[in-house]
Amino acid sequence: MRKMLAAAVSRVLPRVAPKPASRMLGAAGTFADNATFDIKPCELYRLEEGPPATAVLTREEGLKYYKRMQMIRRMELKADQLYKQKFIRGFCHLCDGQEACCVGLEAGINPTDHVITSYRAHGLCYTRGISVRSILTELTGRRGGCAKGKGGSMHMYGKYFYGGNGIVGSQGQVAEAFNMASLWKLPCVFICENNLYGMGTATDRAAASTEYYKRGHFIPGLKVDGMDVLCVREATKFAADHCRSGKGPIVMELQTYRYHGHSMSDPGVSYRTREEVQAVRSKSDPIMLLKDRMLAGKLASADELKDIDAEVRKEIEDAAQFATTDQEPPLEEIAHHIYKDNPPFEVRGANPWIKFKSVS
Repeated sequence: MRKMLAAAVSRVLPRVAPKPASRMLGAAGTFADNATFDIKPCELYRLEEGPPATAVLTREEGLKYYKRMQMIRRMELKADQLYKQKFIRGFCHLCDGQEACCVGLEAGINPTDHVITSYRAHGLCYTRGISVRSILTELTGRRGGCAKGKGGSMHMYGKYFYGGNGIVGSQGQVAEAFNMASLWKLPCVFICENNLYGMGTATDRAAASTEYYKRGHFIPGLKVDGMDVLCVREATKFAADHCRSGKGPIVMELQTYRYHGHSMSDPGVSYRTREEVQAVRSKSDPIMLLKDRMLAGKLASADELKDIDAEVRKEIEDAAQFATTDQEPPLEEIAHHIYKDNPPFEVRGANPWIKFKSVS
């Protein structure tokens, strides 16, 4: 996990030593160091016990999670705008609405754990430590992108992160992966981000059984509230501990919701109503839920969170400015970085007479 966002927090509220009563005095009043919240219990499969039904949230964690989720939300909205302005071309799959999944997952694992994901990957890119500027610049196909402008939305990579793969839960490969992981007791957490729709089809119209956390059959599973960052964090910690203790793999189904359509060519309203989307926004929005908890637990003030919102908007605008003005990669570098460590070699272009050199 990246360093805690201490700099951003202290910019809003000066650091002071906690008082003996475990509270912190700030410009807006007295803040609690931490608070305990009830969370929705996970549904279990082939498990005698699961994650706790309560979670402790510290003030520092709350501010960090809030800023991360706001950053992802604003980044995706900016990507939507850049796509409509034709700065972003090709495939682009946005994850706004699903912020609690990526932020909660990162909060429950180690920075050296390996993460691989499918194409809706922008949020996980960010939580894995890739900057917003690098992500947006990759989307616009410029040299400063995290894959040097060659991968776009579907092929983003970072340290310990192998994301943006186009195949999602292909049944044969998933069954084989489940089987090998179980046979070899591999420390692997399989995650289904169930946002209720496969492209344009509701899950209950496409699957006789929508209990995806049971799809591992012989592998234990958890069904998790994917709109609650604390629920996702506690479930992830439980699943990671399960794997690290030598018990083999586990399946996690995160029940979440995407606000945008499947991709930029999908308005997202032909197979679901606007009222449905609005109902989720008003009742289950992950950022709203965390904000309400932080205010109720006296972990932050409304003005402090507004300052974070303003800081996030500025960072997104600065990143977008760079992403739309950075240079495109030159044609002669199109074959570079095919392999990580390899002597330079020639790569044939569109016809036998066009040659490019690959440099690691």
